Amino acid sequence: MIARIAENAFKKISRSIPKFRGDLRAHELGLVRRTASTLVRPPSSDDAELVSLFDQPQTGQKASPLFITGIFQHPQLTTPAAFSALADSTLVRAQLLTERIMRARESRSELFKVIKNLDRLSDLLCGVIDLAELLRNAHPDAQWVECATESYEKLCEFMNVLNTHVGLYEVLHTVLHDPEIVQSLSQEALQTALIFWHDFEKSAIKLPPEQRERFVSLSSEILSVGHEFVTEASAPRPPVKIKPSELEGLKDRGMGARLQRQAFFTQKDLLVYPGSHQAYMILRAAPDEEPRRKVYMAGHTSSAEQLDRLERLLNARAQLSRLVGWNSYAGMTLSDKMAKTPENVNHFLGTFLDRTTLVARKALHTLSLRKQAHLKSTNLPIIQAWDRDYYCPPEPPAPSVPLPPLSLGRIFMGLSRLFKHLYGITLRPVDVASSEVWHSDVHKLEVVDEDRGVVGWIYADLFARSGKSRGAAHYTVRCSRRTDDDDEAGDLRIPSTDEFVGPSVEFEATKRHRLRGEHGEFQLPLVVLLCDFVPPSVARGPTILEWYEVQTLFHEMGHAMHSMIGRTEYHNVAGTRCATDFVELPSILMEHFLNSPKVLSLFDTDGSSIINQTGNHHEDPCRHIDTHNHILLSLLDQEYHSPSVLQPGFDSTTALANLYNTRGLIPHAPGTSFQTQFGHLFGYGATYYSYHFDRAIASHVWRKIFSADPLNRELGDKYKQEVLKYGGGRDPWLMLSALLGAPELEVGDAEAMREVGRWRMEDGVVPERH
Repeated sequence: MIARIAENAFKKISRSIPKFRGDLRAHELGLVRRTASTLVRPPSSDDAELVSLFDQPQTGQKASPLFITGIFQHPQLTTPAAFSALADSTLVRAQLLTERIMRARESRSELFKVIKNLDRLSDLLCGVIDLAELLRNAHPDAQWVECATESYEKLCEFMNVLNTHVGLYEVLHTVLHDPEIVQSLSQEALQTALIFWHDFEKSAIKLPPEQRERFVSLSSEILSVGHEFVTEASAPRPPVKIKPSELEGLKDRGMGARLQRQAFFTQKDLLVYPGSHQAYMILRAAPDEEPRRKVYMAGHTSSAEQLDRLERLLNARAQLSRLVGWNSYAGMTLSDKMAKTPENVNHFLGTFLDRTTLVARKALHTLSLRKQAHLKSTNLPIIQAWDRDYYCPPEPPAPSVPLPPLSLGRIFMGLSRLFKHLYGITLRPVDVASSEVWHSDVHKLEVVDEDRGVVGWIYADLFARSGKSRGAAHYTVRCSRRTDDDDEAGDLRIPSTDEFVGPSVEFEATKRHRLRGEHGEFQLPLVVLLCDFVPPSVARGPTILEWYEVQTLFHEMGHAMHSMIGRTEYHNVAGTRCATDFVELPSILMEHFLNSPKVLSLFDTDGSSIINQTGNHHEDPCRHIDTHNHILLSLLDQEYHSPSVLQPGFDSTTALANLYNTRGLIPHAPGTSFQTQFGHLFGYGATYYSYHFDRAIASHVWRKIFSADPLNRELGDKYKQEVLKYGGGRDPWLMLSALLGAPELEVGDAEAMREVGRWRMEDGVVPERH
């Protein structure tokens, strides 16, 4: 696509947060300590301010009444109407820039500017679309949400027109077939050009009008049916009746005891809704197998309508891929990913599954022994799908060493200190101007490089409030790019529109900055983190995070640092705008740093009690069963996007059952069709393997590069220079090969995919966080 939008990744957070059990005194600065490898620097005054900002709201940042501006310091964005005006102005400028590119073949000098102008066009639209996406999900004011939604839809509609714009494609074709122009392109510029080329090629650009209309029709059907599928995937399901006698012996003495009392007094069947707390409790705590079976079956049974939605979605995707010359939707989707082909994905997944199966079978055998003892059976029983949580209750994640209560301020202090050690980058709290943010809870952090000064901004909207969506999200509102070579003087102008395009011109001008020690002018990155943590208060004290919430925050900050360090000259390859099967590497790698006592010591001003401890990496044996199951889902995703979908009689449930009964550990339960709740089939169609792929890479990078000395600046700089700084502007296989000193990976072929499948994944990483 011309613009890569909505790069927002959500992770639900639903656990309760315990009350404050301690305090971090910002003035207690410990002495510098030397470990066996790297010197641990003491906290700075900015680190102390981070603690105060997030943990002591009564003394935190306040909006300055003397400096009045709009959203993100854009002076004109003070009202919803002003945002609508910006969208309209941006649309006119985008149309004029499109026309300029269309005329490029009239002048050879203009042909040399086509890639830059296509990137400008993409950034022009994304700058407003991505901001609208944030506002419609975060702003508490209904009018702002309405205007943001209308602007989002209006600009996306125009962008969809550009995606199939034959004239733009023909100009790009001329550029890429001109040896002199191609030779003049930098690595980033060429990568950007190829992104545009591949996106055009996938959009039926070369087909005759009738077939292009068919492409548009299929694309619309995929969007419509896909949205319906995702909505229904999480829709409530009918309750199941549980008899009072089936609740006898519940291991849960909280909710379980209450349900038992209710059943005793009413002597009526209980209605238990799949997905409810009661349902999860029964799966974990009911000794009788029957209520667990009932709850599982009720939660995994689908309506005929939802099955039809999924199969229509898969069929439409398969038809669309055939229309543009691909054998399958997976083949089309993977052509510009690290994997390149479905066959390579299956090489990775097959190798990964084989090595995981060995340890997963041992874990499954342990469960069978537990079930045998429970049933007092002479034979080793089969573990069914509804047995897993009862015989191996899921364990909540926990740190590798005992830690004091971790306040939000401590975590941000630790993050800033970690980034200082690795990259020479710190987080610095700054006041916000009046109307710069959408809620008083939002805090602003400058990202400061020791050599370049401020290189970007993070706005943290971390506390729950009425009307705000639950979970965690990372929004890339603005990507980096170079702006002093935009050649705006060459843009087309229509005198009657000069005043009308003013809001867009002013909006763009506000985003331009200069960096210390660098030539040129740049648009600097801006990201927003949304979470729903319990806010601090005088009565409760600071916000104390559960360990899984600390992992989530580290994960999202991994994405944020990728945006900050990946400051490329072209918008389309900046930061996290890289291959789908590479983008999670920096965020998952950040979670691995939490396995190091040395890193954990950064959460305290005097980390001596932590730094000298030996990490206890307890491994949940059932984690391997879950990993095995997620690999099966990745294989199922590939099967659902293969040519088999177009074969007569294709049935998604039969495909699911065959996979689980031939390659799974736990047999498929007849009558169930879990695939209709697999919402990732829409958002990650043919790429669900990506998260496991990046988990394997991140574990290997951690083990080979950082685990022995995680605060080593030379290692941090190597990772920064070989991976992060490129964003998506370089082949990920080349980045990985250079980082690991593994030239055999450079080609990124089938053997490289198998090699990644052989890499061991470390424990402590939360699955399915994107």
